[in-house]
Amino acid sequence: MTDVRVLLADDQVLVRTGFKLLLDSEDGIEVVGEAANGSEAVSLARAHRPDVVLMDIRMPVLDGIKATREIAGTRGLEQVRVLILTTYDTDEYVFEALEAGASGFLLKDSGPAELLHAIRVVAAGEALLAPRITRRLIAQFTAARVVRHVADDRLAVLTQREREVLALVGRGLSNDEIATELTLSPATARTHVSRAMVKLGARDRAQLVVAAYETGLVSLGG
Repeated sequence: MTDVRVLLADDQVLVRTGFKLLLDSEDGIEVVGEAANGSEAVSLARAHRPDVVLMDIRMPVLDGIKATREIAGTRGLEQVRVLILTTYDTDEYVFEALEAGASGFLLKDSGPAELLHAIRVVAAGEALLAPRITRRLIAQFTAARVVRHVADDRLAVLTQREREVLALVGRGLSNDEIATELTLSPATARTHVSRAMVKLGARDRAQLVVAAYETGLVSLGG
């Protein structure tokens, strides 16, 4: 199997060093670069095209959110996944990072096993939300800024089944769980998720979660 290629982006040298020591000691993961700010992260992402960028939010020159948006919007970097690292589980910028194109986020004080798992999950194209950061956080910041309508224009392109699937993705269900909930085969559930991503122009599953909240399919109350 090909190694998961990781780019580290954090303005604290000790943090980067700690992550690099951990990742370099792990089979199947390779650190391909280190960035001290968001601008460097974007440049190195273009140069190395890593599988995953571990991105801090608060960095000089260019913050992690803007850097994530640039990476997500750069042609040729469609397969680069951004995993946001945050110090606080109530960080209001986390939702903005997901909107910008991040595939998930993880608390910096997570254990080594949790970090390694997160990198592999995101590299595989799945969304990753830290266990301690519940969907309530996402819903909270969405509800504060989004005025919902009875019918959101974006939903018009989806079939009724795809809307049902989108709502379940927003609730955090996996493809297998969606299949069980809707009495579908896992393959059919995956197909519906993929079609919803294409129709909504979602970069990955994390942006489907965002869309589910913004369109009102999933609310703060669940």
